[in-house]
Amino acid sequence: MPDTHDILFRTLADPTRRAIFERLCRHGEQTVGALTAQSGVSQPAVSKHLGVLKQAGLVRDRHEGRQTHYSAELPALSPLIDWTKQMAGFWESRFDDLEDLLKRMDQ
Repeated sequence: MPDTHDILFRTLADPTRRAIFERLCRHGEQTVGALTAQSGVSQPAVSKHLGVLKQAGLVRDRHEGRQTHYSAELPALSPLIDWTKQMAGFWESRFDDLEDLLKRMDQ
């Protein structure tokens, strides 16, 4: 089974999916129709992107009558947030080592 990080990165790599996810994060729950009106792509394409986002755990849906409402699942980003923190720590350590090396070379 693919790594959670890979699934999230792959899902958010698509600019249309990322824009849909960002819209849900910024503006809250929306219908497919509302997302389609703002996306510049067809309703079937938006629905397909929402399916990929849902499969990755980044959105959830709620049915109300004949409409489906989608909302962002922010906790699903936790693995990426953790990974980013680890990478930041890694690079900060590397830059500190480089700074120490440069100071020694100047002496």
